[in-house]
Amino acid sequence: MTLSQARRTALRAQGLDRPRSARTGPVTLRHFQQVIDRLGLLQIDSVNVLARAHLMPTFSRLGPYDPALLDRAAGHAPRRLVEAWAHEASYVPPETFRLLEWRRRAYRTEAWGSIAGVPAEHPGVLADVRAMVADLGPLTSAQVHERFEAEHPRTRSEWGWNWTVAKRVLEFLFFTGEVTAAGRTATFERLYDLTERVLPPQVLAAPEPSEDDAVRALVEIAARAHGVGTERCLADYFRIGRARVRPAVRELVEQGVLEEVQVEGWGAALRHRDASLPRRATGATLLSPFDPLVFERRRVEDLFGLRYRIEIYVPEPQRVWGYYVLPFLLGEELVALVDLKADRKAGVLRVHAAHRAPVQPAPRRAAQVGAVVEALAGELGVLAAWLGLGEVVVGDKDGRMRGDLADALAQRVLRPAP
Repeated sequence: MTLSQARRTALRAQGLDRPRSARTGPVTLRHFQQVIDRLGLLQIDSVNVLARAHLMPTFSRLGPYDPALLDRAAGHAPRRLVEAWAHEASYVPPETFRLLEWRRRAYRTEAWGSIAGVPAEHPGVLADVRAMVADLGPLTSAQVHERFEAEHPRTRSEWGWNWTVAKRVLEFLFFTGEVTAAGRTATFERLYDLTERVLPPQVLAAPEPSEDDAVRALVEIAARAHGVGTERCLADYFRIGRARVRPAVRELVEQGVLEEVQVEGWGAALRHRDASLPRRATGATLLSPFDPLVFERRRVEDLFGLRYRIEIYVPEPQRVWGYYVLPFLLGEELVALVDLKADRKAGVLRVHAAHRAPVQPAPRRAAQVGAVVEALAGELGVLAAWLGLGEVVVGDKDGRMRGDLADALAQRVLRPAP
């Protein structure tokens, strides 16, 4: 395969190779389910500078939709999505939740230390929280913490995100699968409940898969979502160690599910038997930093020639592209990097920076600046409307604009910053 063929195959697998379908009515739960079936998971991230990360992949593929569809899918029986540690914290179909049981059993090696150590460090609290959730769930971590405030007061020296002991215990139970999220509050707090009260009955009743069968099934989900990818890509999708993935890949190749291919400029790769190659890619959309097309940064660099890193945790003076930067896909190329903020108080979508993506090597048929700006301006308008923001403003609150596309974009969108 050429690199262009691999890109187009990947975009088709992700549902990003063509413009969004024109609809006369709203996006339905059936449309939403099609995205889930295609991607296999939605990574969860609570950063809300623009829109929460798990909401964006559906927008990127379907356009404006009611986020209540996700709430309905994950918060009401029979659930179509449940939360699990998959590619980090993620929404996955209930059937996929069962495929991750080997990881939950192996929490001593699969979970990070402060979670894995909960049974030894807090056995009494663990027993009490189990009983409390069983009797009173679904509960938030704040509600559970109230029970233990006197014994384990909140401090600012706790591990991680200043988690309380109650939160750590709940996260242990969440990692091991004893509890999961029955939904989320309006402020995005998890509502913890017994997993047996959340999963659909037919999923609970199904036989538990062996580890080999489960890993093989997870690798196939990853391969189908990728269309074509390296062993590293397939392992990363559900964050599975390469040693576990390698035998699964061999078996899937032997079964004809995966085909070994050579991609010029990339190397040895694996193509799913159902992957298709469109003649052209003509889509245009903004992608969350946590979108499945781009969340494996090495794959982005190898496949699209773009070295892309999120700079949320980089001190502001050291940021190259901005705080919350989204790649802009046009055709089969990632052509721009846009630092966006939903300024809800002012009712505007702010474009703090807009840069041409530094793709290496440069595409032979790189889109002209005018075409990039025109397509990007249109997409920003659609995004702003979906977020309930009345205008697109290029520049921050002080009117500063950054990036080699900023001036042209400011002339094209509704109005520049004052």
